[in-house]
Parts: sequence; structure tokens; C-alpha cells
Amino acid sequence: MKISFNEGLVSVHAAVIVFGMTTLFAKLIELSALEIIPLRSIFAGLALFIYILLKRQQLLLDNIRDYAWVGLLGLLLAIHWVAFFHSMQVSTIAVGVIAMYTYPVITVFLEPFFSGGQPRWPDIISGMVVMVGIFLMVPNFDWSDETAQGVAWGVFSALLFALRNILQRNTMSNYGAHQSMFYQVLVVLVVLLPWVTDSVPEVSSYQWGQLLLLGVLFTALPHTLLVNSLRFLKAKTVGLIACLQVVYSAIFAALILNEIPGVYTLLGGCLVIAAAVYESYFAGADDGPAKPAA
Repeated sequence: MKISFNEGLVSVHAAVIVFGMTTLFAKLIELSALEIIPLRSIFAGLALFIYILLKRQQLLLDNIRDYAWVGLLGLLLAIHWVAFFHSMQVSTIAVGVIAMYTYPVITVFLEPFFSGGQPRWPDIISGMVVMVGIFLMVPNFDWSDETAQGVAWGVFSALLFALRNILQRNTMSNYGAHQSMFYQVLVVLVVLLPWVTDSVPEVSSYQWGQLLLLGVLFTALPHTLLVNSLRFLKAKTVGLIACLQVVYSAIFAALILNEIPGVYTLLGGCLVIAAAVYESYFAGADDGPAKPAA
């Protein structure tokens, strides 16, 4: 059980580091969010499909009900991705990521409705610390400008992501991470591709290269790691640890895009790190026995 729990922690921490660099593609790829997401899904789906075949893992799901669940998860993931990338494009990477990372707070309050019980005070306090840190890092609260748009789209994406993570743990945890993520990416592609078929011929070879990198290394890999972590850890635990992406994204954006964070961003980042470290350290006592690997 201890080994399984440690696997969950390693998976989520590795995913967060890669996610921190993924956000850069919202600005590096000169396409709209609605164009980026289905095109990235092509390469992510192919990468996952090849991996499953090479590893001779089970591809088909057990029953129709599971296909229905994975369809819902994929739909939530599709809208989340579009909203998240759009939030960074209309504002900044820092604003989009910070707003999206209200999802750990949302998760803490949503999860008891699915698993029973009440939120514990330590979880509520951790969530409040994360929320304070996030609001400190938002550079502008003028709701008439682009920052307000970025925050609104980011929070909307956070709600969808929190719901998807909770449902993932409660409905698909008996499947391997690659198998579950493959079907979700496939749903994303099917749902969104009709919206961009006319713009595909205008995508340059350089942009296709960026999309290939985004789809394989920065989509298939981290999301599979995240799904794998949800097999062993509670969604709230994964959500609070993943808050470290806020800091990683801010650092990468400063180094590569010259988006330098201000003092309040740094202060907020410290609070986010503190909550994530706390949840990571004490997660074992909260989560109980790890679920066996499929």
C-alpha cells in the first residue's frame, strides 16, 4: 500500500512540472484555443494508442456504462481545455493559471457530495490558503479589462476540471491510466474537430511541429500521470499538490516569455506552495489504503 501511495505522489508531482511548461503553448502557438485543443488531441491520442499497443494493454472497456462515463469525462475535458487556453490568450499565462487553480478549492467542497461525509477543517483551511494565494497573484481586479475575462474563463475551466477529476476517481479508477486517457482524448477530438476543419489547411508546418510536441510530450504524458495519481490519491489531494503548477508556470513564463511576476504574485506563490507541501506531506493519513493497480 505504501508503494502504491508513493507512486501516486510521484505521478502527480511529475505531471505538475510538465504542466508548468504546457501553458507556454497557449502563447507560442499562433492559433486560437478552439483550434489548438482538437489538433493537439490528434497527436496525444496517437501517442496513447501506440503505447497501449506496444505494452499489449487492454484497449476495450468492460461495458457500455463505462463508455458513457468516459464520454462525459472527455466532454468535460474538452471544454476545460478550451476555456483554460482561452483564458491565457485573452490575458496572461499567470492570470489564466492562477484562476484555473481555484479548482483545488472547488474540489474540496464538491468531493463530499460524491464520497459522503463533510469537508474536514484542515482541508478547508488549506483550500482557503490556496484561494488567498491565488487572489494575491492576480495582478488586476478591474472586471472591465482583459484580466477579468481571463479570470472568468479560468474559474469556469476550474469548475469543469474539478468535476472531471472527481468523476474520474469514482467511475474509472479500475482502468489503467493510458486506457482511460486515450478514450477521453478521443472524445475531445470528436467533439471539437468539426469546429476547425476549415482552418486545418492554413496550419503551417512549424505549427504542426509545435502541436506534435504539445500533444505527445505535454498532453499525453502529464495527463496520464495525473490520471494514474487519481487511482491512489483523493482528488482533493491531487488538486492541492498540483497547485505547484502556478509557480512553475510563472517561472517558465518569466524566463521564456518575459512575463515577470510582481511582488504580490511571489507572495501568493509562497502561500500556494505552503498548502501544496502540507497536503503532500499529510496525504497518507487522509487517503487510507491505496487502490490496487488494474
